Amino acid sequence: MPKRNPNFTGRAQLLVALRRSISPVTAVVAQPWALQGLGGVGKTQLAVEYAWQYRTHYDLVWWVSADQPMLVPSSLAAMATALGLPPATVTGVEQATQSVLHALQSGVPYRSWLVIFDNAEDPEFIKDFIPRGPGHVIITSRNSRWSDHEATIQVDVFTREESMAFLRKRLASAITEAEANEVAEVLGDLPLALEQAAALLARTLMPVDEYVGLVKQRTGDVLNLEKSPTYPQSMTAAWQVSVSQLEDRVPDAVEVLRCCAFFGPEPIPRDVFRRGNQVALRKKLKEVLSDPIKLTSALSSLERLALVKVEPSTRTLQVHRLNQALLRDETPAGERDELRHEVHLLLASSMPLDTDDPSKWPQFEELAAHLEPSGVIACDHPSVRRFALDLVRYLYVRGSYRQAEALLDQYIKTWAVRSDPRHRDVLIARIHLGNIYRSLARYAEAYAIDSETLDLMREALGPESPDTLWARSSYGATLRARGEFLRAREVDEETVRIYGKLSGAEDESIRALNNLGVDYALTSDYEKAKELLRENYNYMSSKKEGIGRRAFLTTWTNLGRTVRLSSQLQVATDIAEEALGYGTAQIGDDHPTTLLAAKDFGISLRRSGRVSEALERMRDTHTRLVRVYGDVHADTMAAAIGLSNALRTNGELEEAMGIAKRALEHYPYVFGDDHPFTHAANINLALLTRLTGDAVKAREISERALDGLTERLGRDHDYTVSCAINLQNDLAALGLHGEARRLGEENYRRIQTFFHPDHYLSLVCAANLSMDLRATGAVTQADRLLQETTQKMDAVLGREHPESLSVLAGERLDCDFDPPPI
Repeated sequence: MPKRNPNFTGRAQLLVALRRSISPVTAVVAQPWALQGLGGVGKTQLAVEYAWQYRTHYDLVWWVSADQPMLVPSSLAAMATALGLPPATVTGVEQATQSVLHALQSGVPYRSWLVIFDNAEDPEFIKDFIPRGPGHVIITSRNSRWSDHEATIQVDVFTREESMAFLRKRLASAITEAEANEVAEVLGDLPLALEQAAALLARTLMPVDEYVGLVKQRTGDVLNLEKSPTYPQSMTAAWQVSVSQLEDRVPDAVEVLRCCAFFGPEPIPRDVFRRGNQVALRKKLKEVLSDPIKLTSALSSLERLALVKVEPSTRTLQVHRLNQALLRDETPAGERDELRHEVHLLLASSMPLDTDDPSKWPQFEELAAHLEPSGVIACDHPSVRRFALDLVRYLYVRGSYRQAEALLDQYIKTWAVRSDPRHRDVLIARIHLGNIYRSLARYAEAYAIDSETLDLMREALGPESPDTLWARSSYGATLRARGEFLRAREVDEETVRIYGKLSGAEDESIRALNNLGVDYALTSDYEKAKELLRENYNYMSSKKEGIGRRAFLTTWTNLGRTVRLSSQLQVATDIAEEALGYGTAQIGDDHPTTLLAAKDFGISLRRSGRVSEALERMRDTHTRLVRVYGDVHADTMAAAIGLSNALRTNGELEEAMGIAKRALEHYPYVFGDDHPFTHAANINLALLTRLTGDAVKAREISERALDGLTERLGRDHDYTVSCAINLQNDLAALGLHGEARRLGEENYRRIQTFFHPDHYLSLVCAANLSMDLRATGAVTQADRLLQETTQKMDAVLGREHPESLSVLAGERLDCDFDPPPI
């Protein structure tokens, strides 16, 4: 909460009306109330006073500066710690915001809470972030459209009695009742203007009649500014007087103040000015920024005259948005453009170097608040464009995908007009947007933009430029998302080959190797995938800088998954556990990349026989992913299938079936009907169908899935082989042992050819085949195969592994599908 205003005056009737309206005795879910009125009438101060007067009625009071919709999620996310939730620095802004809203709406841990949205000018955006629960919500806004959405209380200017009481309270014996009346008259009883006037009179000791005279003399100039009705003349005049006096006394401070007018209304980092002394273009501003004594003196003068608000704890300063608007309007058009560009350069020069470093994210967050208000998007300077793109990259790596998407849409639209649709900055923005689409599982949109962008980059920049190669990597990722695994591998192989010819591209080359390793894993060549990912991991581990923690965790997780898929289950579990520990410590346990590591760890736990631990891990991971993305996202769906597999392994078939069916409903929507993952997910459905007593239907599902996987991936792919193994079991369950044997023998030959003889799939297929051999009279052959398989399973899985014990007990083994990230 802002500090209580010791000079708050009047408003008693409004406070009582607000209290009566906001807390009806019978309300189960209280109705938000909007305080609506012109700028400067004291809506904010009224909300502050209400919160302080009635603070004992609440367990939690939270203030949200809502003037920039893009920052509202961050403000709400900051409440997480107060609610006992993981902070946004750990979870990411979007997930923390949703967790906060859920906690408020559920009334846990607090039922009595008050959230105030200050300066919420856009109802269409803010209404989605208003908690609807047992607590109270107050909204302050100049926008009369709030009355279309919520109950509204109109806030008007002071009565004359309130104006005079306020001035007498502020200035005491320094102003008479008659003088107070005169000042109130000339300022139109506007609270903000009266506050500014009182501050000026108190600090300068200017006689009241001189002040009133100056205001009257400048009225014509103010009217010539053609101000909006929302900025009354009297307030503008009071502001003009303050700036005029400062201009005579401390011209350096005025230059800094005019510069501040072109930032956003959020706090401005003090270091923006210290770091910007090498980039300022205006002579006066450069002189101030280059001299720390002059800069400190200027800021001190601004603070003394209440023209800026300085917050030492955060090293920020802030100018009220109304005052910024007045300054901008009184600045000549030519200078206005100069000052706006100065701000662009100052912001760009303050940008941290590494967007992937979580310790730098608070700095990016401070700068991001000024991107749109300062007009950065309309600036053509290369360093400013780079700053804008790095802010998007920052939002991407911390998992704020929708905020990044909104900015990129603006970049592309604006820059294509100001520069050219084929300009490098536009094309790079398009690559970023493709990455965002993939992260949001909008694969059709990703393919459309990535394929077109790659063609444009080849034409505009050449096929081997670093940016074109980056576009190739993005295109390869999109092909993977579409299920075109072999084609993606071909694209990525060519990308790695080109990188190998370029000097100084080691970091980019090693990132491309990670993609190629994923391609090989998706095409069932686990040994080659393991080789590439191990090389990638070792390179990243040896680098002291230049490798982001998120990228390193991705490679680490990919390596662990490939080790698991190559049947080294215990080693894979150890790798996955270490990777998850790294992600939790370095980027937070609710970051999307950490959640993928947690999912893989859960799968490895289950595969290695630690079923109860796996189930606990998968429940937690699935819950977290639902909070981050919702149900209809590839990663959430994959976690749901992983949870279903853990439940099935634990014998909880009914819950496993329910979760699997719900996840499968989303697969055609996200991936399409013919995607390999859609077909492969039916492997699990068929398995659960048989285990719950319907082998006939299970066979039908398995046969359809096998046909689809064969068509998309070929008969020798991991997913296809796994489906065939389960179909063999379906046939056996129906007593069709001859058909089961023929399918098993065909499958076994393929596995022996295309997989390692000791691979997990080989062992499962052999164990089941031995039973079908026995059932069809080939007892000697069955005994020999079972003995060989049992020995191999003891070596690969261990004698005490649940599946080793199942084979010894004469039980058939099934395969399942866990969708990997792509």
